[in-house]
Amino acid sequence: MVSVCFYFQVHQPNRARKYRIFDIGKNHDYFDARGNKEILERVAQKCYLPTNRLMLDLFKRHPEFKVSFSFSGVVLEQFEALHPEVLDSFKALVKSGHVELISETYYHSLAFLFSKPEFVAQVKQHQNKIKRLFGQTPSVFRNTELIYNNELAEMIGDLGYRGILAEGADKILGWRSPNFIYSSPGKNKVKLLLKNYRLSDDIAFRFSNHDWGEFPLTAPKFARWVNKANGNGNVVNLFMDYETFGEHQWPETGIFEFLEHLPEEILKFEDNDFVTPSEAIARYKPLGVFNSPEIISWADVERDASAWVGNDIQKAAAEYIYEIRNEVLKTKDAGIIEDWRKLQTSDHFYYMCTKWFNDGDVHKYFNPYDTPYDAFINFMNILNDLLLRIEAISKKPLKGKKIEEFRLKFKREANG
Repeated sequence: MVSVCFYFQVHQPNRARKYRIFDIGKNHDYFDARGNKEILERVAQKCYLPTNRLMLDLFKRHPEFKVSFSFSGVVLEQFEALHPEVLDSFKALVKSGHVELISETYYHSLAFLFSKPEFVAQVKQHQNKIKRLFGQTPSVFRNTELIYNNELAEMIGDLGYRGILAEGADKILGWRSPNFIYSSPGKNKVKLLLKNYRLSDDIAFRFSNHDWGEFPLTAPKFARWVNKANGNGNVVNLFMDYETFGEHQWPETGIFEFLEHLPEEILKFEDNDFVTPSEAIARYKPLGVFNSPEIISWADVERDASAWVGNDIQKAAAEYIYEIRNEVLKTKDAGIIEDWRKLQTSDHFYYMCTKWFNDGDVHKYFNPYDTPYDAFINFMNILNDLLLRIEAISKKPLKGKKIEEFRLKFKREANG
């Protein structure tokens, strides 16, 4: 018997507008409202609305079919403000009883890497948002971009979660298969569902690649691949961006036809079924311990955090934004706090990445910058204005080693 566990990430950041050095101290509007609205409308029409209609139909045709979603808090805010029709369509999916919602950080942030108190605050904020909008209280967690290590499992266990999603990274698994449930090594023994990245990426990245040896990918072919886990696994975890359907893989590629027929093809194999993450961890016992003292993620061929903090400019930007947490919260200014948290969204640091990638040109997707350096300068300009706003309220200059380093670095960059 093989159970298939589908998980989809739904996220759109608040992309920053072009913020010049001349704006500092004069303009506190950091985000590209028009550009973000246009992108949300595009993705809504190409992905969210048509895929949700198809999903609802599949739930009716195949009562066994189930999926799970995680929504960043920032994308839910955009749905509420700009496209309530999309939010209503997701609510209809949840109401069907075929959907489990997963917890994450509200701002799709890197807080776990830099500030544990901020991480916990955002997880709780996200819990409240999901409860209010959908009436569910998630029992399974996924961190931003599946960033994971043993310490995260302990924290999540302490917060009351029973399971966590992670990447089935070969460097941790070794000879073992991702098609089993594992447990963390700490006292909490949190259960892990590991992404089968080969099968997941066949859909998410390779589906429309004419140079791929398995092109074209059909639902019967993929179902046969999934069924091969029989005898060597209990659950095949297919984790991907929801935007795979209609946006990353355009309708012309046949992605919707593939999705329409996939549940039927998987269910043609006797005893195969679909499970949500909480059902998977309740049904199957852990095969062993997944011991990951190092950070892993689902990004790029390295499966680590280098997509966000792999170079000096990324590290500097991330360190500075978290360095000022206490000063930000002390202001008790809702606008400053909200802007600061929106600046934590991982996409801002992703745009600063300078690596060469083998997973497709994903770092340019919806990227508003020409170069990583442009992204860094823009971020620094905004951060410098944010510091001035904090100082205006506190009526004293901010202190600290990181802040002084930032001031010096900003002056050097501003002077060319």
